Amino acid sequence: MWRDRDFRRLWVGQTVSQLGEHGSAVVLPLIAVLLLGADGGEVGVLRAVGQAPIPLLSLFVGAWVDGWRTRTVMVAADCGRALALGAVAVACLLGGLGLPVLLVAAFGVGALSVFFDVAYQASVVRLLDRDRLVSANSALEGSRSAAQIGGPALGGVLVSLLSAPVALASSALFFALSFVSIRRIRRGEAVPRRSGRTPAVRRRIREGVGFVVGEPSLRAVCLASAAFQFAFAATMTVYLLFLPRELGLSGAAVGLVLAATGPGALVGSLLAARLPGRFGHGPVLACAAVLGDSVMIGVPALHGGALTVPVLVAVNLTFGACGQLVSVTLMAVRQTVTPDGMQGRAAATIGFVGMGTAPLGSLLGGLLAAQCGLRTGFLVAAAGMLLSPLVISLSPLARLGRTLPVRGAADASART
Repeated sequence: MWRDRDFRRLWVGQTVSQLGEHGSAVVLPLIAVLLLGADGGEVGVLRAVGQAPIPLLSLFVGAWVDGWRTRTVMVAADCGRALALGAVAVACLLGGLGLPVLLVAAFGVGALSVFFDVAYQASVVRLLDRDRLVSANSALEGSRSAAQIGGPALGGVLVSLLSAPVALASSALFFALSFVSIRRIRRGEAVPRRSGRTPAVRRRIREGVGFVVGEPSLRAVCLASAAFQFAFAATMTVYLLFLPRELGLSGAAVGLVLAATGPGALVGSLLAARLPGRFGHGPVLACAAVLGDSVMIGVPALHGGALTVPVLVAVNLTFGACGQLVSVTLMAVRQTVTPDGMQGRAAATIGFVGMGTAPLGSLLGGLLAAQCGLRTGFLVAAAGMLLSPLVISLSPLARLGRTLPVRGAADASART
């Protein structure tokens, strides 16, 4: 697989694109906080606007992309996102930066990210032979999971160490690098025949939703993901305000704290390759989710001082490691129990349900910060993340053993 040049170009492009996507999700709110003095409500709205395209567009984009060359979709999305962030950087340099500019950019980047994320998941099926799909999907989804945790840390570092325009330009550079890498893919794609009939799109959406709802493990993944993303979005909204305003951390200190999730994610990836096969997927999922989510509850007890930054670094290392361990393990569950012909729609459905709650969580985080104060608001939001391990512990996921059940090829043909 790794000797395939086109796959390497796809993997490199997808990896840097995911870093840009998740990094910009922190760069824009931090700029709003540090440069515009945005309050909790405004930060919550900004994050919600950036996340809104996921529930609004995911299912329809998933059905639409099937009729197009995925390389064309990905390079167009990369180009659009780079231009959007570049425009914000120019507005900052010219003194025209304001919350409306950030809102438009956040929505545009979020919408184009939906197109890219759906397209890259479909592209691997068209580029590689069937016997290499599992390994390829594992590599792509592993880098995506790492970017979900390490990207926000990278965004915090960019804002803390660089000026706002340079941080925005650096984020745009990731999308430009992705554009260059994916543009170099040479292998032709077997594009499915397009159908302009709306019922065909709706039927494919219904099939994907029906499959996920009817599969107990995937249904549990949806519920656990929805609970986590809702509470995590609320927590991050308050967190971005809590660190500089309540604890008085400098921009560099905030970047260091957020960056700690990156090495933690690397540790989690290494653990994900060993622990489930030794102790069972279910026990690993439940324990990692409990440890990773509960460690954040202690953050509101901090009141500044010499040990604040080291403690926060340790917290984020633990959170990053456990979060990555859970993400990679859940990804393995999804890919194993889903037939090949349903992979894209299952991923879109789970993403729609899971990430669809994030905009509401961001709004709740802003409301908690404004109405309850940063310390109390953070405690409530962080405690809400424990709903996800509760769902995992009460679901069939907790009973998964060292090996995962594999659905037969008949399921794939029956549903495509």
